[in-house]
Amino acid sequence: MEKPVYKRVLLKVSGEALAGGAGRGLDFDIIHQITHVIKKCVDAGVQVGIVIGAGNFWRGVKDGGGKMERTRADHMGMLGTVMNCLAMADVMEQEGIPVRVQTALEIKAVAEPYIRSRAIRHLEKGRVVIFGCGTGNPFFSTDTAAVLRAAEIDADVILLAKNIDGVYSADPRKDPQAVKFDAITYDEVLARHLQVMDTTATSLSMDNHIPVLLFALEDPENIYRAVMGEKIGTVIKEGNENAGV
Repeated sequence: MEKPVYKRVLLKVSGEALAGGAGRGLDFDIIHQITHVIKKCVDAGVQVGIVIGAGNFWRGVKDGGGKMERTRADHMGMLGTVMNCLAMADVMEQEGIPVRVQTALEIKAVAEPYIRSRAIRHLEKGRVVIFGCGTGNPFFSTDTAAVLRAAEIDADVILLAKNIDGVYSADPRKDPQAVKFDAITYDEVLARHLQVMDTTATSLSMDNHIPVLLFALEDPENIYRAVMGEKIGTVIKEGNENAGV
């Protein structure tokens, strides 16, 4: 049997991905597809942590901009992530996956508070840990939260599941000449202002030497392909070896 190339991963899933074609709310058919693949990863011995965005409910400053105070708008986004975390956890339990939800803001009635040592213990016992509320602080994205949690739990890689199949030299939807990278360095991402993650998340990943693998979630099986070492998407890492088109 094939062995996974990563022992512990941090999977970042956008809130929009859970909404499917509707763009808003929750598409449980999509969530079942994602959790089915996560179960394959867990059964293969991979320890899985997950950070979920909230764009299917609320996008913080983007939705509240000019109408609400930024901190309060971001707190609403954090609560949106919790709804997604609970939905994902419920479907996982239906699939027979042991799972725990931990939140950066204390909501003891529905989830554990985030405690690093407890999260690692859950992972070691084969439980999936879903991290809600981002970093628990306004002005930080859930991409930054994903990198932070990956660093804290000593993840081998950040799996960045997006609505695009890799990193391009320009937006491929606008520029037909855009070229996809198989691998690229953090420095080049920052220098070119490529929209992989926000600059805080990219810098934090670089400073903590955590590689990022960006791939399309359109086919959830890509998650399993990624942990098994298949060549998909784009790897963002240090140095310039293998970087480029």
